[in-house]
Amino acid sequence: MASSLDTYLGIHPAALQLQSKRMEVLANNLANVDTPNYKARDLDFRSALAAATGSADAPVSLATTKAGHIATSPDTAGGAALKYRVPLAPSLDGNTVDAQMEQAAFAENSVRYQATLTFLSNSLRNLMTAITGQ
Repeated sequence: MASSLDTYLGIHPAALQLQSKRMEVLANNLANVDTPNYKARDLDFRSALAAATGSADAPVSLATTKAGHIATSPDTAGGAALKYRVPLAPSLDGNTVDAQMEQAAFAENSVRYQATLTFLSNSLRNLMTAITGQ
């Protein structure tokens, strides 16, 4: 059951966690830009956020009766699996990381992360103002 604070903050805590996970994935891609046969990965943020918040757009997940029946993938984040990025021009060594695209995605994600922090900060500041009356 969600508390009233969870309701007040909305989807922002879940978005912050997913943006952090996406930043890790993008940084991993950048770190492996020269690794032969490395396949760039990314997180589908929209479906991951839908799964994390229980939205109707959430992808269908498998239900199992015992944990050993179907192994869960270690490459999941917030209910949405990491996906391989389709390269515009794959390199001869099989690496699909495009450093400029990864840097642009990382910068965009950083701006979104900062915006989410600002929304959370303002929400908590408004809540403190309401509590203290100042």
